[in-house]
Amino acid sequence: MIDDKLSCEEVIEQLFTYLDRELESGRSAAIDQHLKRCRDCFSRVEFERKLRAKIRDSAKVEAPDRLQRRIRGLLDRF
Repeated sequence: MIDDKLSCEEVIEQLFTYLDRELESGRSAAIDQHLKRCRDCFSRVEFERKLRAKIRDSAKVEAPDRLQRRIRGLLDRF
């Protein structure tokens, strides 16, 4: 059984794996429990989630035609 009393360092070490949902369920549950009682780690996780959402959303914005032409021109030269 995984100890559900993780330290902040352990949580931060596994933060990205946790956010990517690549942890086994016991470890993920232990981090969930830690986040319920640790405001600092919870804030860090929320910041990373919001940052990922912003990055994901920014990929949906299409570059202006002028920028696309400029990039194509640069790529054609190389």
